Amino acid sequence: MRFAVMDYVIFLGYIIGIVFLGLWVSRTKKGHEKNSEDYFLASKALPWWAIGSSLIAANISAEQFIGMSGSGFAIGLAIASYEWMAAITLIIVGKFFLPIFIEKELYTIPEFIEKRFSTNLKTILAIFWIALFIFVNLTSVLFLGGKAIDTILGNGDGSLIIYAILGLAFIAAAYSLYGGLSAVAWTDVLQVALLVVGGLITTILALNHVTPEGGVFRGLAHIYETAGDKFHMILSRDNPEFFNLPGIAVLIGGMWVANLYYWGFNQYIIQRALAAKSLKEAQRGLAFAGFLKLIIPLFVVIPGIIAYVMFTQPEGTALIPGVKEAFLKPDGAINFDKAYPWLISVFIPTGLKGLVLAALTAAIVSSLASMLNSTSTIFTMDIYKPYINKNATEKQIVFIGRLTAAAALVVAIIMAPVMGNIPQMFQYIQEYTGLVSPGILAVFLMGLFWKKTTNKGAIIGVISSIVVALFLKTPAVDLPWMDQMFYTLFITMAIIVGVSLTTSPDVDDPKGIPLTAATFKTDSAFNISAYAIMIILAVLYTVFW
Repeated sequence: MRFAVMDYVIFLGYIIGIVFLGLWVSRTKKGHEKNSEDYFLASKALPWWAIGSSLIAANISAEQFIGMSGSGFAIGLAIASYEWMAAITLIIVGKFFLPIFIEKELYTIPEFIEKRFSTNLKTILAIFWIALFIFVNLTSVLFLGGKAIDTILGNGDGSLIIYAILGLAFIAAAYSLYGGLSAVAWTDVLQVALLVVGGLITTILALNHVTPEGGVFRGLAHIYETAGDKFHMILSRDNPEFFNLPGIAVLIGGMWVANLYYWGFNQYIIQRALAAKSLKEAQRGLAFAGFLKLIIPLFVVIPGIIAYVMFTQPEGTALIPGVKEAFLKPDGAINFDKAYPWLISVFIPTGLKGLVLAALTAAIVSSLASMLNSTSTIFTMDIYKPYINKNATEKQIVFIGRLTAAAALVVAIIMAPVMGNIPQMFQYIQEYTGLVSPGILAVFLMGLFWKKTTNKGAIIGVISSIVVALFLKTPAVDLPWMDQMFYTLFITMAIIVGVSLTTSPDVDDPKGIPLTAATFKTDSAFNISAYAIMIILAVLYTVFW
């Protein structure tokens, strides 16, 4: 089913509307020149609902809609642990990390490293994060987004991918390069509403077509009955996907490393909280994002399971012409990441296709805009200002921020097509980010909560963590990559402790952070939200164990 004129009108209306909104909300008052706080931290004026919405819009992108739906096809509901455990992770970040970050008035996460350890370590990590954002995050989002649009608007043969990549890049650049975080965060409020509505529409309409009789609840019951093995959160050791999600270790092991690193120390995520009106608003924003994370598997994982059932065609499933050919590659392998765009192309009717494609585009564009803004923030504040132009004016800083974002986008556009033919790209991104995230997480945790941690201990720890991670990744060790992350974290922490005690055995490090009970005090709204999220998660894991 191809796009009709109405679909194109709706889709183009979205593009024009989001660019106009981004430019309008980021306008400056008459006579006021946009400064670095305006550009990089949205004038520190974001309320909790904008922070929560923007966190989710920055997080949910092609990686989730395309990559996680692909993993839903291959693995099942177990992949939703990334979403559901993120909800409790956001509560931990809000209670234990944010108070320290906001008290130190940070622009960037590397800036914390400088204040707690040294400029040298900050610079090393800043360069690493810039490379990660450009060569992994931006490129993967552009490629998966281009792939999805190629499947929906074209024949899925790759002929539209490069044009789609250029289009996505242009939309993100059109408002984010000029407006900075203000444009990104305030447009994200609309974008997250659109992606939730569009995502639910896709899930509901696909469920309605699962059986010949139709019906959403009948379709849901059918996929649960015929693909029951896809509805277990904790995989058994004999499951072929165990090495991606290693059973109970997901709950008590490496998933915590991935989530704490991503939600607590990832610039393009935490930057929204740093731009809050106050600590209380930031904490409430993270709690709001936690509730939103609980519903995301409904429209990024369930569609993958629906596609799996339609592909395998168990008894009682509606027969869809061309379903086998749609997912099989020429060599006979299954193209898992085609699940979500295939559902849109087959089941979304005229008029709604434009809305659903706008929702998918909103998810992609909001993440691109967030990554561009954070890349420019780190380069400008942690590289340009201290090393290239120490006396830079506010006008020069904002200009360099825009220039950096544009350059990062150009590099990502060039690199994106290289990402081709990677199965389960969501898992791929998680696995290879996991080579470095345990060491960085160890440095932050020790720096935050152990005052004896020294700069030498942190540097040796983060360097040795890569050696440890590569060793644990060898076939001779034969560990699931999530377990590798978990062990790498604790080995790195032990190295940091050893080096720190050897170099400064009796006294706290001069840059150690003094902590009191008052530091971690939270208000009733945050506390009630935290308990509610924990209860909901306990029920979900009990039902789908």
